Amino acid sequence: MRTTLLHLDASARRTSFSRELGDTVAGAWREAHPDGTYVHRDLALDPVPFIDQAWTELCDHVLEHGITDPHRYREAVRTPAQSGAWAVIEPLLSELLAADVVLIAAPMYNFSIPASLKAWIDQVTFPKMNLAPRRFVVAQARGGAYGPGTPRHPYDHQERYLRDFFLGHYAVEDVTFVGTELVNSRVDPALAGRRVQHDESRTAALAAAHRLGGEL
Repeated sequence: MRTTLLHLDASARRTSFSRELGDTVAGAWREAHPDGTYVHRDLALDPVPFIDQAWTELCDHVLEHGITDPHRYREAVRTPAQSGAWAVIEPLLSELLAADVVLIAAPMYNFSIPASLKAWIDQVTFPKMNLAPRRFVVAQARGGAYGPGTPRHPYDHQERYLRDFFLGHYAVEDVTFVGTELVNSRVDPALAGRRVQHDESRTAALAAAHRLGGEL
C-alpha cells in the first residue's frame, strides 16, 4: 500500500495543463487513500536554489567515503558553508525519502524540463542513490507533438531525460508518464488545424490521470 504521495509542480503558469494533470492524479490518489499523507511542493512558486560550492563538497565527501545511505549524508557536513547547503537539502531530501510515490507535474520547456525542476533534482541527488521501490509518475504537457513516430520525437529531451535519470541515478524503473500534447494549438495560428488532436489528447490524458491516481 502506497501511503505517502509527494506532489511537485514545476510549471511557471498558475493554470497549466501539467498542473491540471498533476492535480487530477493527486485528487484521485487522495480519494483512494483518505488516510494517506499528501505533500505538495510548488517549485515555481517557491523555487529551490541552485547548488553551490558547498553542495559539491558534500557530494565529493559522500562519494569519497562510500556513503550510499541517504540517511547518513548529514555526516558530510564539516563547515559552516556546508551546514548552509545542508539546510537547503535536508527538507527536500526528507520529503523525497518519505514518499512512496513521487508525482512530478512538469511542462516541456525548450525540449527539456523546467529549470525549477532541475534545481530540485540537483539538490536531492547524490552518487549511487537507490530509491527503489518508490514509484515515479510524471504528468507532462508539451506545446507540440513529440511522441514516437513524430518528426519532433528526436528533440524530446524531457521524457527521455527523466526516464534515464530515474533509472541511472535512482535505480527506479517504475515510472509512468501521462501527458497532454499540442497545447500550443490554442495560441499558435500555425498549429490551429491540430486543435482537435490537442483536445483529444487532453481528454484522454485526464481520464488516464484519474485512473492512474486511483490505482497507485
